[in-house]
Amino acid sequence: MSAPLYLDYAATTPADPRVVEQMMRHLTLDGVYANPASRSHMPGWLAEQAVEQARRQVADLIGADPREIVWTSGATEADNLALTGLMRANRARGRHLVTSIIEHKAVIDTAKALEAEGFEVTWLTPTREGLITPQALREAMRDDTVLVSLMAVNNELGSVNDIAALAEVAHAHGAFFHTDAAQAAGRLALDVTAMGIDLMSLSAHKAYGPKGIGALYVRRDPALRVEALIHGGGHERGMRSGTLPTHQIVGMGAAFALALDEREQDDAHLRELRERFLDGLAPCSGIHNHSPAAHSVPNIVNLAFDDVDGESLLMALRGLAVSTGSACNSASVDPSYVLKGIGVPHAQALASIRFSFGRFTRADDIDSAVAEIRHALDGLRRPASAAMHQR
Repeated sequence: MSAPLYLDYAATTPADPRVVEQMMRHLTLDGVYANPASRSHMPGWLAEQAVEQARRQVADLIGADPREIVWTSGATEADNLALTGLMRANRARGRHLVTSIIEHKAVIDTAKALEAEGFEVTWLTPTREGLITPQALREAMRDDTVLVSLMAVNNELGSVNDIAALAEVAHAHGAFFHTDAAQAAGRLALDVTAMGIDLMSLSAHKAYGPKGIGALYVRRDPALRVEALIHGGGHERGMRSGTLPTHQIVGMGAAFALALDEREQDDAHLRELRERFLDGLAPCSGIHNHSPAAHSVPNIVNLAFDDVDGESLLMALRGLAVSTGSACNSASVDPSYVLKGIGVPHAQALASIRFSFGRFTRADDIDSAVAEIRHALDGLRRPASAAMHQR
């Protein structure tokens, strides 16, 4: 049995072979394998050098200083460190956090945990396009607001927030601004200084790097204090202790270097794929696009299908690896909280599927996917149509 066609790049990307090649050089005795914190011998120095080169590669993608990159196990830990670490460290300034109801669960669940600690959270409602407007944020700001956390690109819709405008509102009210940019790295041109970002969460495996490694950008500013969540050794400017996984860090650096060099090429490729995909499905009736091109990255297309159940359609698409939403919620039978958050009706939300493309998706893959979707829709809708005619 052949493997299904992979169209779930928003959940994870396969590691680029060029990235894996770099990682393999940092695992075994004939490579650079030592603990980068071992500064008493040459193998340790070489490992530290590899880590610092990767730190610069990650910083270069987002226009940061390498000293502002803190390694984490992924964007989830980075989100936890940004929100919990900053709110706890600045509780004397205020106890108010602003975020939205369609953030990644790593932000939502962290914000709820902070509420249980006695912090206050304002939950913003997005527009129908999945966007948070500067006006909505402005109305939520208070004198005791310490942090605003709003994602750059939504992982289910692909919607792109105007991060620079939102950060400007936060700063005008004396608050720090954090963004989860896991889906934005390699998709959008990012410049933390120009965009006014204080903290940014990043993940390697959303950008053709390995799983299990990420980073938190923390702007170098004496007023910006982040309390550590993991203790033991004082690594990473005292914000995140633990032995650094050199091979994974090298992989993230290599992936982000490729993303910087090939972003425009990747973007053009993904735009062509999206256009081909939507054009192929255009003859089908009853399809609703929750990812309008004007406000979305090109690699994520969230579609709802009338007169079919989403789970039934997912089962019918046996030749495609796709999802009904975030991989973090794939075990749930409830409709996506993101779709509900933008006002999608319950039945339509249940009949929605996220298709996401990537660097290794080919035009003929899109044609095959379109053919399978159209065949599945026809098969699922025909019995319902026949039943209607019998009445």
